[in-house]
Amino acid sequence: MTLSDKELSGVAQDLLTACKDRTPIKPVTEEYPEIDIQEAYRIQLLTVEARLSEGRKVVGKKIGLTSPAMQEMLGVDEPDYGHLLDDMFVYEGVGLNASCLLQPRIEGEIAFVLERDLIGPGITPVDVLRSTAGVMASLEIIDSRIRDWQIKIQDTIADNASGAGFVLGSKLVPLADLDLRRVGFVMTKNGQLAGAGAGAAVLGNPVQSVAWLANRLSDYGIPLKAGEVILSGTPTAAVPVEAGDSIYLTVDRIGDVGCFFS
Repeated sequence: MTLSDKELSGVAQDLLTACKDRTPIKPVTEEYPEIDIQEAYRIQLLTVEARLSEGRKVVGKKIGLTSPAMQEMLGVDEPDYGHLLDDMFVYEGVGLNASCLLQPRIEGEIAFVLERDLIGPGITPVDVLRSTAGVMASLEIIDSRIRDWQIKIQDTIADNASGAGFVLGSKLVPLADLDLRRVGFVMTKNGQLAGAGAGAAVLGNPVQSVAWLANRLSDYGIPLKAGEVILSGTPTAAVPVEAGDSIYLTVDRIGDVGCFFS
């Protein structure tokens, strides 16, 4: 432990204020170069606890840094995770006010909807398959409260894995006979191709990504609960968005989802 409880609380408050005021702050790792990943997760939990005290509730989790390229860029060898809160949900077709965000980007993902709890350690991909009601096409809006996205792994973890919002498709597809390694993703922005990939680029298999999360959360005594939505990670690069942009994602054999920014 290198940061005091007061310093951890101070960083958490700075991040919350940056979100409310829509004014990014300098990197946490610039202020505290010695901060480690465990301390960054403690800051994340402090921000979540503050939101819960305001009446929000946790509706799921999100997994980030699932591709080797992103892990290499940030110098890490495993993904990270964040919390999904109820006010982060964006209805498809309603649109999202871009002025409520700082420097948003968007990713295409597969969302898992759990029908049974997953409590690590020891969770396997088979456990994930047995505990999932179905999967959906989803879009995740990410946004950094850190100025100019100048982030290291500790910065994004403290900042709730840069989470800002998520959109779910209209179809829930059972996992039986569906090999998520081989499903293709195609995302367009304003009618132009913005990204393409396959499920195998998400930790080898999005099912493995969810198993990793259940086991990682066990370090903090946090379960994945029945009814929660789990965003399993993206196989493609995040795409910057602004007011006027329209995004559409098709996930092979699972469905599609779209959103626009006003």
